[in-house]
Amino acid sequence: MVKEVIKADGSKESFDATKVKKSIEAAAASAGLSVEETHHIIEQVFGVVVKVVSAKPEIATSELRGVILDELDRVKPEVSAAWRKYDETKNRS
Repeated sequence: MVKEVIKADGSKESFDATKVKKSIEAAAASAGLSVEETHHIIEQVFGVVVKVVSAKPEIATSELRGVILDELDRVKPEVSAAWRKYDETKNRS
């Protein structure tokens, strides 16, 4: 399993599954999903994330984000759209 995440500035931090799940949860809430739908999406997407990153000792945040968004595009496009919209807003600030 991934032990470290390489941030955009090159620094590293420990992989935090809670952060990944909270990011998916925030995007799902922005997309208007119910709590039940949100929990289902979190578990489904996180399961794929774990499979993809399980053999890697580290992963770049951009790659991790790509894995999450690819799976959200597949299972719940409105959630990935909400995530991207947040990213655009954040990058404009």
